[in-house]
Amino acid sequence: MGFLFDGLDAEAYDRKYDDRQLVRRILAYFKPEARRMFIVGITVLLDTLARAVVPIVISRGVDEVQHTQESTLIWTYGLLVTALGASAWLFNFIRRSLTAEAVGNVVLKMREDAFDAVIKRDLSFYDQFPSGKIVSRVTSDTQAFSTVVTLTIELIGQLLLVAALLVYLLFVDLVLTLIVLLMVPLIVGTALTFRKVARFTVRHSRRVRAEVSALVQETISGISVAKTFRQEHAVYADFLKLNRRSFWINLRMGYVFSAIFPILNAIIAFAMAAIVYVGGLRMHAGALSAGDWYLFAQGLALIWFPLTSIASFWSQFQLGLASGERVFALIDSEPRVVQRDNRILPNLRGEIAFINVQFSYTDKERVLDNFSLHIRAGETLALVGHTGAGKSSIGKLIARFYEFQAGKITIDGVDIRALDLSAYRAQLGVVTQTPFLFDGTVRENIRYGKIGATDAEVERAAKQIGHGDWLKSLSNGLDTEVGERGSNLSMGQRQLVALARVMLQNPAIFILDEATASVDPLTEALIQEGLDTIMRDRTSIVIAHRLSTVRHADRIIVLQKGRIIEEGNHEQLLAQGGHYAELYNTYFRHQSLEYIEAQRKADVAPIN
Repeated sequence: MGFLFDGLDAEAYDRKYDDRQLVRRILAYFKPEARRMFIVGITVLLDTLARAVVPIVISRGVDEVQHTQESTLIWTYGLLVTALGASAWLFNFIRRSLTAEAVGNVVLKMREDAFDAVIKRDLSFYDQFPSGKIVSRVTSDTQAFSTVVTLTIELIGQLLLVAALLVYLLFVDLVLTLIVLLMVPLIVGTALTFRKVARFTVRHSRRVRAEVSALVQETISGISVAKTFRQEHAVYADFLKLNRRSFWINLRMGYVFSAIFPILNAIIAFAMAAIVYVGGLRMHAGALSAGDWYLFAQGLALIWFPLTSIASFWSQFQLGLASGERVFALIDSEPRVVQRDNRILPNLRGEIAFINVQFSYTDKERVLDNFSLHIRAGETLALVGHTGAGKSSIGKLIARFYEFQAGKITIDGVDIRALDLSAYRAQLGVVTQTPFLFDGTVRENIRYGKIGATDAEVERAAKQIGHGDWLKSLSNGLDTEVGERGSNLSMGQRQLVALARVMLQNPAIFILDEATASVDPLTEALIQEGLDTIMRDRTSIVIAHRLSTVRHADRIIVLQKGRIIEEGNHEQLLAQGGHYAELYNTYFRHQSLEYIEAQRKADVAPIN
């Protein structure tokens, strides 16, 4: 069944931790809970002692009742056993309550650390790894990890009970105690042998669960595409295939975990038979009392239950460790965007320079090779070229979303790798071709550009885009619900919200990534009017396929396979008759008013 695990390899950022490393990390999370866990430890000890004393008291009672018929003695032992049972229940209740609080706090902190790692990873991380698998680590893996601590405390309590009973039994009868001790290595050895298989199976079970989560999330995100192309059956077939694979892997995990118990039960049955036989002979010979014989039979059950539970605990312990391993790997993953310093430029002018920059998303293909470019402060620069020329990559590097491999990028003469990213991006506005809107109102999404902005500031920013005329098309104005990912708004309305968000932010550097490529002419006119306002007196980088966002740029850079092949303004480049002129005649010319007017006249011209 090895084919079941094909494709379930670890992620590139995964790493292997041995049990000692994992336990050390877990203990570090429990350090703030030291006081609470100290009380838990005391209650575990008291609970263990209370439960260990019960069979000892009963065995003594059995011996004494044989020699006396006094009812008061029976009542005394009955009340004593009841008191011990009630004490054990109370200590167990306190232990479980405090453990739940401590574990809850630890999982809370671990989930916060995992989510903090998620939001700090650069965009290349999300290009490489599916978001569904990342979500699985932050949610289900942290929850599965929480069982480790609870089970560990349970196991400690059980093992303390075993130790207490074994010490007492050693003084009662050495022969029977040796029989018990001889079985311990068999139980422990079987459980430890089981460990490697359990860890392997559990790890792949967690991975296939992440695969299912990723597929479901991807399907829901792209459900409109699936329905458009009538591919629901194909999507469902893919899910069935993966879901069945998950079923078989989890079934195999169930087989692995269930196989251990028949072996352990056989060992226990053999040990019980030996205790009954040898104990009966020794009692018949007068070397052992009836109460002590009962104590060994009862003590054997109390001892073997924790030892057999080790296998059950260990399987879940391995599940928790595997989950913790995945969470720690996410937390420990190294970001590719590496900052050398945390310099802050409070009055950013917006002068940008690329100096011999080399950049690639993967090792297979280089996007920018020895690329140099100087952008003056306050300049509006347009980047044009065919798909794959490197236009968007330049914008992403300026935004510091990706790490370049060689060369240097400076902002106002300072290496971009030395800037404090949070302070730098606070002065950077980006509008993409498909802007992302969070579920909420239009007002809340605009305010995202400046948390804490007043309603008046939000309204002022919105009205600076197309004089606010676009707000009339919204059912409830600024309080219109945008829906998940902005689904209640048209693409043009989303762009206008995104522009208003940037307007409220008032950045020193503005990056427009093909934001008018998918809108109608009327909305484009509103967007262009907003762009004219935003780009005034600030450095603007325009990545566009529309003439309206290119022709008024101070300078146009024509890119081809990561190299600058032409530059100048619109008229200069047209006069050169080069690649830009070709692009203009192929893609841009039909967007011009002159072309549209000429086509209109041609359509109405009389036919001779």
